[in-house]
Amino acid sequence: MKLNKQIYDFFQERLEQLTEDWYNSLDKSDPEGIYATDDPERIANLKDQNFRFHKNLTQLLILEEEAFYEQFEDWITEISSDKEHLNTPIHFIIREFTRTREQYMDLIDEFSRQNDEVNQLRIDRWKDKIVRVIDRVVLQFTEETYKYQRKLLEAQKEMINELSSPVIKLKGGTALLPLVGDIDTARAKFILENTLQQCADLHISHLLIDVSGVVMIDTMVAYQLFQLIDALELIGVKSTLSGIRPEIAQTAVQLGLNFEKVHTVSTLAKAINF
Repeated sequence: MKLNKQIYDFFQERLEQLTEDWYNSLDKSDPEGIYATDDPERIANLKDQNFRFHKNLTQLLILEEEAFYEQFEDWITEISSDKEHLNTPIHFIIREFTRTREQYMDLIDEFSRQNDEVNQLRIDRWKDKIVRVIDRVVLQFTEETYKYQRKLLEAQKEMINELSSPVIKLKGGTALLPLVGDIDTARAKFILENTLQQCADLHISHLLIDVSGVVMIDTMVAYQLFQLIDALELIGVKSTLSGIRPEIAQTAVQLGLNFEKVHTVSTLAKAINF
């Protein structure tokens, strides 16, 4: 315990210097992310986060690991959810944790050279603790980054779906639903729910569904269209389907799809005139 307290004090005396050395040696040529900033306020915040990391991490030298992790968890959670770091490429983050680990390894070696009482076993134990903690932080940060990116992608996908399947009110109770691109199961479900809600909100009585921009209609897409048309009928909305291209009509015939019960016209212009 005596040596643990001595090396703890040794690190405490060097906390600010650790942060300054780290920042001064930082590669500031990164094309993006928190490490590339030249904003004084963001730099000060970055240094503060780094300083508190050292202040918390050095507690490992005098605390039991279970107690240490309970205390350190707040810092890990803060950094793992910090948008500045989450918007920084993950390989830049891991690079800095690696450089920080090297700082600790060097300081442990420096301390051991100044203290004859320190044997190799004690050195290895200290280094092993530091490596385990930093690996745990990297793992947790990577997991949080993954979750953040997934949420971001889902939000973007939802926005794209909304923009690519809008119900556009024309005149009176008539509206247009122009569909473009590929339609997979998830998008088809979104179109069904979104269209019904928008038609109800806009008090639509007749919806023109144009599929001239749809790349391909297979059994699943056709089934979803039929579901949409049936659901619209249940809420009092008539439907007209336009824009079925020759190659799509041929595919529909080959697949045995039946459009007999669906009112269809060849072009959107005819649908609007109708």
